[in-house]
Amino acid sequence: MNAKSIFRSLAIATAVALPLALFSASPAKAEPVVIQIGIAPPPLPVYVQPVVPGDGYIWTPGYWAYDDDGGYFWVPGAWVLAPEPGYLWTPAWWGWEGGFYRFHAGYWGLHIGFYGGINYGFGYFGTGFVGGEWRGGHFFYNSAYNRFGGGFHPTNVYVHNVTIVNHSTVAFNGHGGVDARPNTQEEAAMHENHVPPTAAQTSHQTFASQNHAQFASANNGHPGVTAASTPEAFHNNPTHNAGAPRPAAAPGANNSHPAPANNNRPAPQSRPAPQPQSHTSQPQPSRPQPQSHPQPQSRPAPQSHSTPPSHPAPAPHSNENKH
Repeated sequence: MNAKSIFRSLAIATAVALPLALFSASPAKAEPVVIQIGIAPPPLPVYVQPVVPGDGYIWTPGYWAYDDDGGYFWVPGAWVLAPEPGYLWTPAWWGWEGGFYRFHAGYWGLHIGFYGGINYGFGYFGTGFVGGEWRGGHFFYNSAYNRFGGGFHPTNVYVHNVTIVNHSTVAFNGHGGVDARPNTQEEAAMHENHVPPTAAQTSHQTFASQNHAQFASANNGHPGVTAASTPEAFHNNPTHNAGAPRPAAAPGANNSHPAPANNNRPAPQSRPAPQPQSHTSQPQPSRPQPQSHPQPQSRPAPQSHSTPPSHPAPAPHSNENKH
């Protein structure tokens, strides 16, 4: 058996669930290994977050999922309704463990757990979530990291800026990726009872796995659709990219970001990293611009890393304009 056959056998043997089952419905303490492979996921694409579609919707960042036949495919970021008031979303993440890149499914919980220190942007800067918080059964949006427009103009908003440290677009933890470990709050959250992805989220991932344009092998790491207003919107119009690439910064703007370190990374390549946001600086009109170190944030969990967008538009998804 040649090396290629051996590698493929290992990939298949370690995939303990079908691609559609990448999400885990079990509590973090008993979280099963859904899939683990020998090739690192591509860098996170940088895009603009779609505007909030309505009251109560919470942003769930896009991520790279894996299909044994097609490889890595991008599940677009989308606004989703929480299963019930008080619940927050902990994003899925990849980590280098035991010689493989292992997938950890996302879940809903009362607090944000560890998600590898990955900077997904839009309030998920590596630690915790600062995009919003629950107050008396009603979700309040942090206008520093969310975009408003269209027919929805919420009054349940506040402004809170944080300093971000991680400006990388690397999509995995450990071994050449993001060097992060769970903090005390994340450790506690990981052992709480969790709720699996909603039916809309599961369907969303399934639909993405059936769209050839979403596979890194076909788009070289540049998904056809990076974000959608909602999972339903993606289903209804699978070619409409509501999360178009963030426009290039004006000359002179500080956009430098460290190139993501990728181990044995396949075709998919670099992408401008997301741009984090400044530390509890004063509220700024549209969308304050980030800066360097994250701080414990409002409500659900620890802090984050990454910079928010410097546009009226909120910080780009997975990794907005970086510094």
